[in-house]
Amino acid sequence: MKRMAIAVGLAAAVFSLPGLRAAEKPFETGKIVDVQQKAHTRVLYYLVNTPVTQDDPYYELSVQVRDTLYLAEYIPVHAAHTLPDDWQPGSTLEARVEKHSLYLRRSGGEELQLRILKRTTVAPTPNAPNSETGKH
Repeated sequence: MKRMAIAVGLAAAVFSLPGLRAAEKPFETGKIVDVQQKAHTRVLYYLVNTPVTQDDPYYELSVQVRDTLYLAEYIPVHAAHTLPDDWQPGSTLEARVEKHSLYLRRSGGEELQLRILKRTTVAPTPNAPNSETGKH
């Protein structure tokens, strides 16, 4: 009888766990301020005391959400992958800020996770859309 009560209790706990997760923050309207392609250089091996290196490309994006400018880093899965074509300086997109990550939503609904490197408070742009209402 005790085992049955424990099993029922565990089953109830497992089924209630998804409801205990914190709600995700909503997406807000952001603006891309700057995009730079850079490379991390890493040593693959040494050949007679000479390092053989490889450049791993990455992108640094400056995205303004409300009155904060985020400098974030995106490392593509493969060196041939690039950022979406519509992500140019001056374009708007949907962004969600978590503790150390900036999530940017692509036009198809897919989210890209970027690592936040720096946060800077800036004056809000007067013609930027209001993220809560979507109006100017």
